[in-house]
Amino acid sequence: MSEPLLDCRDIISGYGDILVLHGVGLTVRAGAITALLGANGAGKSTLMRTLSGLLPLRGGSILYQGRELGAANAAYRVTAGIALVPEGRLVFPDLTVEQNLYLGAYTPRARAGRAARLNEMYDIFERLRERRKQMAGTLSGGEQQMLALARGLMSDPTLLLLDEPSLGLAPQIARQVFETVSRIRDRGIAILIVEQDVTGTLGIADYAYVMENGRITKSGDAASLRDDPAVLASYLGG
Repeated sequence: MSEPLLDCRDIISGYGDILVLHGVGLTVRAGAITALLGANGAGKSTLMRTLSGLLPLRGGSILYQGRELGAANAAYRVTAGIALVPEGRLVFPDLTVEQNLYLGAYTPRARAGRAARLNEMYDIFERLRERRKQMAGTLSGGEQQMLALARGLMSDPTLLLLDEPSLGLAPQIARQVFETVSRIRDRGIAILIVEQDVTGTLGIADYAYVMENGRITKSGDAASLRDDPAVLASYLGG
């Protein structure tokens, strides 16, 4: 089996004096969707912020393409090919759709091919092409999520970190988001997705981890976890 694209070992992180992650380990394979499941407060978003460089690593290691990234800042990680689409979308409301997309391609590597990548984004997200001159703040929640995804892809990532992409969306729109995430994986981009929608996430994921209280408590291929009584009881009310 090939080396993982991302290999997290014994990660410790948190906020100020409060530690949230207590020795987290997981791997993400190239071209695969890896899901991270868990209840509110489990530490999922803290892990995503630590992987993207927004929070300092207190202990452990983050190996990306075989290189240690634990001390690297957020800008370096984007340049290396890691893009975070944060919870809550966080688009720039007073800029147009197209301006938001161009801001996603701010690194030298991404700027080199941004015109062609912009057209690719419009091919994937046809609604954004229709809305390209519209202010991002006037878009619907689903359209803003598509914009956030597209803006992340404009950085030309090898690894896309998705934090609760279906949060607050109507079920039909959430299904469209999951379908889009699958298409992104089919383009060869690895994805680590944090979600509370267990059914939707395990329906598209290749592998999954379950986090509780800042620790990984269960892992396996997505199909096996989807049929796991403990997972069903904890997250689906079974």
